[in-house]
Amino acid sequence: MALEPDPDRLRQLEARLDGLKEKPKAAPANTVKGFSQGEVAWRMVIELCTGMILGLAIGYGLDVLFGTLPIFLIIFSLIGFAAGIKTMLGSARQLAQTKAGEAARGEGD
Repeated sequence: MALEPDPDRLRQLEARLDGLKEKPKAAPANTVKGFSQGEVAWRMVIELCTGMILGLAIGYGLDVLFGTLPIFLIIFSLIGFAAGIKTMLGSARQLAQTKAGEAARGEGD
């Protein structure tokens, strides 16, 4: 066994290490440029909850105004839920169109 390290093997090892250090790191998976999948999911949840809360608030306000407590509250909470679903589906549709456009551009390059 030799006590001295082989200089050729050390140079090869250093070259391999330099090559590994220079490799770019993989970018995180994004659904839309600048937004992660978690951020998009939270956006959709917030849109749904906002529609429901606005519907509840409007219904409760009308019930207090007219003195008919459960009627408008129920009606407007359902309308708010439907509006939240519609907004959430619109965001999903926009996300799908953006993703399809990016895929089409990626195939053409």
